Amino acid sequence: MNLSIKPFVRSNPLLLACALFSSLGCARAVTRPDGGVGMLAIGASAPDLVGIDGTGKTTRLSELRGHASVVYFYPMDGTPGCTKEACAFRDAWDRYARAGVTIFGVSNDSTEKHQRFIAEHHLPFPLVSDESGELARAYGVSSGMFGFSRVSFLVGADGRIAKIWPDVDPGVHATEVLAAAAP
Repeated sequence: MNLSIKPFVRSNPLLLACALFSSLGCARAVTRPDGGVGMLAIGASAPDLVGIDGTGKTTRLSELRGHASVVYFYPMDGTPGCTKEACAFRDAWDRYARAGVTIFGVSNDSTEKHQRFIAEHHLPFPLVSDESGELARAYGVSSGMFGFSRVSFLVGADGRIAKIWPDVDPGVHATEVLAAAAP
């Protein structure tokens, strides 16, 4: 028996809409400014970034050499998954601080929106506004209809990518990263 799903999908507008919508979210390989394609590889130098915390203090990744850092990209402030991920990092913050690990959250939200998100959820770490997507491209992180893909990078004390999580579960991710980052 030779069955084809195409006629069924064409005859069902709801399935057709779902197929079209899901194809919009498909990630494409990003061409980075360094000429490479896709996410940075383990061992690559981490592009510099500057984040602002809730007190207005700026933190630059390049100034943290000698300590590990986490750079996590996420779609958008205030959405359920992004809030869950940020709050999981917040709840583990004391353990990160004891391990000497700094966290940077990166989305394409504005600095003002980040400051509201930080205040609302009492986030103790800096967020980075990448409205142009330049930083995401430098790390090779794709973006879709709703913002950046959810990807995390562990940057080692030497400033190089030590580990990458390309598919993140927001609820348990902070614990996974801490286990990999702790000395």
